[in-house]
Amino acid sequence: MDEPSPPDPCANPPPPLLIKAVHQFNRREFFECHETLEALWKAEPAAVRELYQGVLQVGVAFHHLGRGNVRGAKLMLQRGIEHLRPFPSECQGILVDRLVEDAEAAARALRELEAGGAGAFEPRLVPTLQLKVDD
Repeated sequence: MDEPSPPDPCANPPPPLLIKAVHQFNRREFFECHETLEALWKAEPAAVRELYQGVLQVGVAFHHLGRGNVRGAKLMLQRGIEHLRPFPSECQGILVDRLVEDAEAAARALRELEAGGAGAFEPRLVPTLQLKVDD
């Protein structure tokens, strides 16, 4: 007899710490967002923890960029994108495809920055997290 498959954690509503992290990320409070997501990531045993780590790393990339560390920003963006790619288009309310698309656009812009440094990065390219809430 087949065992029932485990529930899909992406179908779950976002936990309160994820909602808090979304707000911090969108206010560009990337250090605070990192702290919030790290607590969530460490406590989560399921594979959805990779979602939290991916969002965390995208945020850390922009924290690095804000401190002038373009190399660190590029590295963290790439790591974050790699953690996010395996997820469906929406997971726990996060519109993952949108975040990946926006993070990839920011990564392309960072690769093109050679001499201009962090100050030449267009702030409008910093992604925001889109959180779909059920009606």
